[in-house]
Amino acid sequence: MMNLSGLREQFRQLYGGEPRIFSAPGRVNLIGEHTDYNDGFVLPMAIDRRTYVAAAPRNDGIVRCASEEFAGQIEFELNPDLKPGKDWANHVRGVATCLLRDEVALRGADLLIASEVPPGSGLSSSAALEVSAGFAMLKISNQSVDSPNGLIALALAAQRAEHEFAGTRSGIMDQYIAALGIAGHALLLDCRSLEYEAVPIDLSDVRIVVCNSMVKHDLAASEYNTRRAECEEAVRRLATYLPGILALRDVEIEEFDVWADALPDVIRRRANHVLTENARTLAVVESLKKGDPVQFGKLMYASHESLRDDYEVSCRELDWLVEIARQCAGVYGARMTGGGFGGCTVNLVVAGQVESFISSITEAYQSKTGLIAQCYVCQASDGAREENR
Repeated sequence: MMNLSGLREQFRQLYGGEPRIFSAPGRVNLIGEHTDYNDGFVLPMAIDRRTYVAAAPRNDGIVRCASEEFAGQIEFELNPDLKPGKDWANHVRGVATCLLRDEVALRGADLLIASEVPPGSGLSSSAALEVSAGFAMLKISNQSVDSPNGLIALALAAQRAEHEFAGTRSGIMDQYIAALGIAGHALLLDCRSLEYEAVPIDLSDVRIVVCNSMVKHDLAASEYNTRRAECEEAVRRLATYLPGILALRDVEIEEFDVWADALPDVIRRRANHVLTENARTLAVVESLKKGDPVQFGKLMYASHESLRDDYEVSCRELDWLVEIARQCAGVYGARMTGGGFGGCTVNLVVAGQVESFISSITEAYQSKTGLIAQCYVCQASDGAREENR
């Protein structure tokens, strides 16, 4: 757990004054991968690893930010016309700028950032930073943000920041769950309407364990944007036969089966993943409501195979983690989670087998790769909040 007293003391030494502390969580996506930017369904869960921002207002329209993870202090002036910089603070600069473009009045701020969300792990450290920083700046500017509508507006501003200042054309899922997560629940999010259903995670004898592969391949960002373009190409081609479709969300699997052979092989496989992943996501919600971890686990394995073979965003390290998990006692299911090409797997493990699972998977993975996987037992957490402890 983050030492908030220590964070406050660091802030005092760096800036003087007394800060308030705000936070937003990382997330693990239980299922529904690469469906969000196709207007589909996702089932993320906010995790109990958070990014914290100690913040105090300024009166000069300047934002100063520092981080425990990066050397030096970044400073910029609040301005809706700001462009991306060449430093780690682009996520902060971006969300501030996008809020200003939404005609939200912000005060200058001193910010000190500390995070428990491992960067590059597929647990959405960037969205946790964007949402926590945006939430902090809104709160110290006395802006209303605590309602669902206010939090959705923050999530949308943070998503635009990711697009414009970080160069990743992400869907809304990561920022949405960082803002609106609910303890004890996953959120079934309709990425078109932005409506959501809180789905209780009530598998009393099952734990959700995330395994970090400790690798992130360089092609992750470029391939993410390529996949999005390939899905858009699938829609353009399918619209010839299915007039009126706007996204792959609009295509029924039965319709796709009729016209799939008219698509180039790569485009066909990309679309097939998205359509079947949407169906799997809705099926997992039903398995959670029924308390059926066996069916949940089968759908997780099917999701991973689709991401590996049709969407081609896995990598050998993620595949090894999933295959090792298959051989461990007490594992119902496993899949890669996040954008891919490294990062994490999510595993559904019998509570009494968690310790032996972590021991087995770390030993076997190290034997194959020389890397020591980091494993986290995760609980469903709240979204953006002010810390009062």
